[in-house]
Amino acid sequence: MSRRKIIAGNWKMNKTPSEAVALVNELKPLVANEEVDVVFCVPAISIIPCMEAAKGTNIHIGAENMYFEESGAFTGEIAPNMLTDVGVKYVVLGHSERREYFAETDITVNKKVKKAFEHGITPIVCCGESLEQREQGVTIDFIRQQIKIAFLDVTADQAKSAVIAYEPIWAIGTGKVATTEQAQEVCAAVRVCIAEIYDQATAEAIRIQYGGSVTAASAAELFSQPDIDGGLVGGASLKPDFGQIVNYK
Repeated sequence: MSRRKIIAGNWKMNKTPSEAVALVNELKPLVANEEVDVVFCVPAISIIPCMEAAKGTNIHIGAENMYFEESGAFTGEIAPNMLTDVGVKYVVLGHSERREYFAETDITVNKKVKKAFEHGITPIVCCGESLEQREQGVTIDFIRQQIKIAFLDVTADQAKSAVIAYEPIWAIGTGKVATTEQAQEVCAAVRVCIAEIYDQATAEAIRIQYGGSVTAASAAELFSQPDIDGGLVGGASLKPDFGQIVNYK
């Protein structure tokens, strides 16, 4: 089965709304590739202006986070229907920075994943180990736990449409990239884990990205691996280089 590649930029806390629009306009001609899904996950305040700027292009605008309640006294949070109302179809959930700085847990990630599916939003579910965990030899065990809890009570049909992003924490923003073999090994293990939770058909359908200092130079080799279906790109998604990553062939 041939899975369509998905290449997403995670802008993190960068660019004012006007700067974001300028960047979308700059990247539009550079990321024009109808063979892959291209997603810009931007800060919440920039979603609407970026949607306008990306109209009529192949670019999907996604969110970097959302809450697991429909509405209520949750100051500063964004509800799923706020995202769907403006046309958002993708949301990054459980990024290691959210876990590290904002006390997100496997349990809250699971609640968000289920809520995203309820609203027809495709979650980009993040997993990844620290350098310490890799050195202790528990990478696969740790990531299997993250995946199993994230997909608790998620149906096979829902899971098929999900995206999982494997990002070794030690490779995010450090310039260190997992070797192609390391990235493929973990993405393959994630697919095996999904097959165990559901079945082989679900595992074959789900798309698994690699993230962590992906560059124009490393993209082609990474994305040619059998279990790597694209990338979740941080710093390089804020530069013209992102065009080369999207058009990696």
